[in-house]
Order: sequence, then structure tokens, then C-alpha cells
Amino acid sequence: MSLGRDLRSDFPVLHQLVHGKPLVYLDNAATSHKPRAVIEAIARYYERDNSNVHRGLHALSMRATDAYEASRARLAKFINAADPAEVIFTRGTTESINVIARGLAARLRAGDVILTTEMEHHSNLVPWQQLARATGATLRLVPVIGADAEGGLDLAALDTLLTPAVKVFAFTHISNTLGVVNPAAALCARARAAGAVTVIDAAQSIGHVPLDVRALGADFVAFSGHKMCGPTGIGVLYGRRELLDAMPPDETGGGMVVTVTYEGATWKPAPERFEAGTPNIAGAVGLAAACDYLDGVGREAIARHDTELAAAAYQRLAALPGIRLLGPRGTRSGLVSFAFEDVHAHDVVTFADEDGVALRGGHHCNQPLMRKLGLASTTRASFYLYNGEAEIDSLVASLRRILAFFRA
Repeated sequence: MSLGRDLRSDFPVLHQLVHGKPLVYLDNAATSHKPRAVIEAIARYYERDNSNVHRGLHALSMRATDAYEASRARLAKFINAADPAEVIFTRGTTESINVIARGLAARLRAGDVILTTEMEHHSNLVPWQQLARATGATLRLVPVIGADAEGGLDLAALDTLLTPAVKVFAFTHISNTLGVVNPAAALCARARAAGAVTVIDAAQSIGHVPLDVRALGADFVAFSGHKMCGPTGIGVLYGRRELLDAMPPDETGGGMVVTVTYEGATWKPAPERFEAGTPNIAGAVGLAAACDYLDGVGREAIARHDTELAAAAYQRLAALPGIRLLGPRGTRSGLVSFAFEDVHAHDVVTFADEDGVALRGGHHCNQPLMRKLGLASTTRASFYLYNGEAEIDSLVASLRRILAFFRA
């Protein structure tokens, strides 16, 4: 499970005590930590280049503009977009999906179908619910298989669900609760054959596996910077250029107009059309630095590392008495969600924190999925490139202590 060197030294936040214990950070599916290279890139921008972009002719503004657009080009390279103009900077995955949903409204009519899945994060479910209500379209769901969703998506159900009436198929690349890795390229190909536009929620995959939007055949991809060693408050909406140019702006104001009169205005093409106002310039600079960092480590190596850690954790956790593990028993992404029959997830997380172990407890923005599985909440341990096998030992030791306390 080695990535060739100890990456923990690159992350200042990891070197601290929590309740007198060394921090064991296993909440990476919620947010990842930032390497020193990203922190320094943001500080360098503010110390040297801070200015507004696209509108100034002085040196700082031109440097800020160059840095911002270079960041866009870096993100385009990171996901293999055909054109940097296909990269729109947003606040994160949630905003990206909402922009897509509102932009596709004109394509939908009563009787059309929006297809998503039962494993979606609320951010890839609620916007489509709202779009369906606004347009008269019908929202349908690809089911998950198994009492613990161990079978992942029911791909056979697509034969009946993915009809010509489906105009949009939105699905997660990697489930934030189940650890399921969906066959995104195959799903996009099937959707394309049916004439549907595809939207991929890549929040959980962008920092963990190689992601090539052209190889996937995706029409739209949404992801957040803070889950890939980048800053919070910055994310990306990738869209094929012809689709972006056909969409109306989501917000209007400065920076996204060509001409303005007292009677009306005309819009710039993508990406400016979708970036009204002053953007998160420092966030974009930091996100580009995160791309450099991840490629320096190697995304294939990160994927292997995370998968191996999750497999080891699953095996160790499965030996604990009275535990229920969600998701596939075989290959999974770098997270494991579980529930004890007699200890609430919030108690698990609270007691684990006393041992310096950071976990996530709750419904993970998957309330409908939890209800389907008969659960109110689960505990989730999620791994990343700076975690190691010793931290699984710490997790298991903490859980054994918790079980002994509650079952005494």
C-alpha cells in the first residue's frame, strides 16, 4: 500500500494531536486535506498577484488573469477536455449540477423522463426533482441490488428504463456511501445510444482515480476541488462545448456580457457566459496546484492505494461482532460504511473522536437510500493517499473500545 514515499509530511494539518492522541483522519469523502504546495500557491497569489481578472490593463490584473486562465487550461488537461472553454469554474459539485439542471430545462417537456439512481447524493437528486416539477418531466430511478446494496446498480433494469423518452441520465461515478464504482463509460454509451444527455457526479472519483471525460463519453461532469486536495469554494462544471453554447446563462451580471443597453444585453460564449461577477481566482490557482500535486503522485497509484486500504478495512471490520457493512464485498472505492445493531453512528463518531479518529456518521446526504436499506444512519471511514494501514489498526482498536463500552 506504499505510494513510494511518506506523503503525510506534505500535509501540515495531519501533524496534530486531537484529545491528546495523534490525528487519524478518515473523513476524506467529506473533504480532503491540502498539501503544502496548494497552500503556498494560494498564499503566493495573494502576496504577489491579487487583482481582478479580465478587466484590468495594469500588471497585477494581467498576471491574475493569466494565472486564472492557466488554471482553467490545467483543469482541462487534468480531465482531458477537448478545449479549456469546456471548463466552467463553480463553487463545487452542487452548484455545477444545479447549473446543468437549470440549463437543460428548455430541452424538457411533459412526458419526458429524467433518469438517475437510488444511490445518488442529494446534490444529484434534488436538482432533478426540481427540474421535473418545473418542466412536467418524470423522474425515474435505477435501483440498487441487495439488502446491503452489495450488488450495486441493477444494470439489467436499464434495458427497460433507458427508453427514447429519457432526455437526461444523471449518475454518480463513485457512491459516497456504498463505495460502488459505477461503469461510467458503459453507462454513457448506453445513454448516448438512447439519445439521452449524460451528467456524471464525479465528486468522489476526481481525486481518487484517473478521469478522462472524452474516454468516458460524458456530456457533463461535475466535481469539487476540496475533495481532491484543493481549496473549498471552487469546483468545475465540464460540458461539451456545443451543449454549453446552447445553454442560457445561469447568472447574469458583469464579466459575462458582450454588450449592454438599457433595453437588454448579449452574452459571451462559454466559459465566460457561466462565470458572472468576480470569480474565485485564488481557488482556481489552488485547484491547479492540486492537479499538479496529484499527477506528481500518480492517479493510478492513488487508485490502487485507496482500493487496497478499503479492502483491508472491510476485511478487518467484517470480523467485528454485530456489524453490518454496506456496498460491494469485492472491489470498491476507498471507503467503507457500516452500522452496528446496538450503537448509533453518532455515538461511534463521538467516541472515536476521543481516540483521535475522525469518522463521519449520519445519512451522508443519502436519506432515500438509507430508508430503502432500513437504516437511519451509518458510520463511514474513507481513505486517501496520506492514510496508511496503521490507521486501520487505530480504527479497529477504537471500535473495539466503543463496542466494549456500550455492550458492557
